[in-house]
Amino acid sequence: MKSYALHLLAVVLFVSCTVFSQEEELQLTSKDSIVISSWMVSLGYNFVDDSGDAFNDFTTIKDQWNAVAFPSRISIGRYFESGIGIEAIATYNNYKEGNIIDGSVNPEDISYFGLDTRLSYDLNKIIGQTGFFDPYVGAGLGYTDANNVGRGTYNAIIGFRTWFSDRWALDLNSSGKWSFGNEASNHIQHAAGVIYQFDIKKGLSKKGQEKLALIEAMEKEKQRVNDSIAAANRAKEEAALAKRLAEEKERALAEKARIEAEKRRRQLIEDKIKELGHVYFNFDSYSLNSDSKKVLEGLVDILNENPDLKIKIASGTDSRGPSPYNLRLSERRVNSTKNYLLSLGIDAAKLSTEAYGESNLLNECDDNTYCSEAKHRVNRRSEFIVIRI
Repeated sequence: MKSYALHLLAVVLFVSCTVFSQEEELQLTSKDSIVISSWMVSLGYNFVDDSGDAFNDFTTIKDQWNAVAFPSRISIGRYFESGIGIEAIATYNNYKEGNIIDGSVNPEDISYFGLDTRLSYDLNKIIGQTGFFDPYVGAGLGYTDANNVGRGTYNAIIGFRTWFSDRWALDLNSSGKWSFGNEASNHIQHAAGVIYQFDIKKGLSKKGQEKLALIEAMEKEKQRVNDSIAAANRAKEEAALAKRLAEEKERALAEKARIEAEKRRRQLIEDKIKELGHVYFNFDSYSLNSDSKKVLEGLVDILNENPDLKIKIASGTDSRGPSPYNLRLSERRVNSTKNYLLSLGIDAAKLSTEAYGESNLLNECDDNTYCSEAKHRVNRRSEFIVIRI
């Protein structure tokens, strides 16, 4: 009797494990679905071999391949469930001086432009979907301006894409371009770039379709219960989302109001400082006159009214005299201005300084232009720039 019970327990455990194993296997995964149509855009680099023997020797790179340092190839294409793809491609390149072009040493840099269309076919439609490796072949027509000669071209393409996700892939391909309509040379164009896939239409593989049928049959009743639970959860999530969006909107409006108020406050302070005017100095002097002190006393009032306000004092000279001397003179002027503010109780931490010398004139009065004394005076000043409010 005891032996019978043990056998029964073993059977129950076996059946349970089998059912559990089947449920595990009947989960759809990314391997069960494939992209059957999409749009693709790509951005990358192109490399042109127009040496004259490009179709005889694919290995010489240094003296025959031409490329630029920035992305030089862009394309967009539509790819269909049948495996057919239609693509438009634009490329730019530069034939380097010293490279072999049409069998001769290129005497100067020459721009290369190409506009091509191509019809391609996904070879995975024949060999089966791999998901990772996606080879293709194609043919097309284009127009190329190379070596200062325009020509129409027949194109043959071979390449492959390596997919890292449903969206992103690395594309490597080579195109033979045979010219027609003139005696322009044939050449090869290689390309490497990153692809982004969008407007994707996906479908199940044959194995995925079989899994889906079994899952639907096994979970039909359970789905009814799950739907009601999901509906309740969705309502809860939507309520939480609506609350969060309202809170975020409120915070955004408050932040916008704060920023606008800060801008208005800054503009008001800058306008007040602008109304004070500059501190002006006599020729070859860094002494403050009574008018200048009145300006600085007005600035003190503004600094005291705004405890967080920090300004930069920038002083300059006119263009007369040697530049090194004028730089030292502007340093004395900026220090004279700062020291007067400090004497009126302003914290040094609220002040920074910059000496322009004659490098930042406010008008046309440089060493090569005659100006009146009144115009030169405009440049002999200390001005005030708001750093922080």
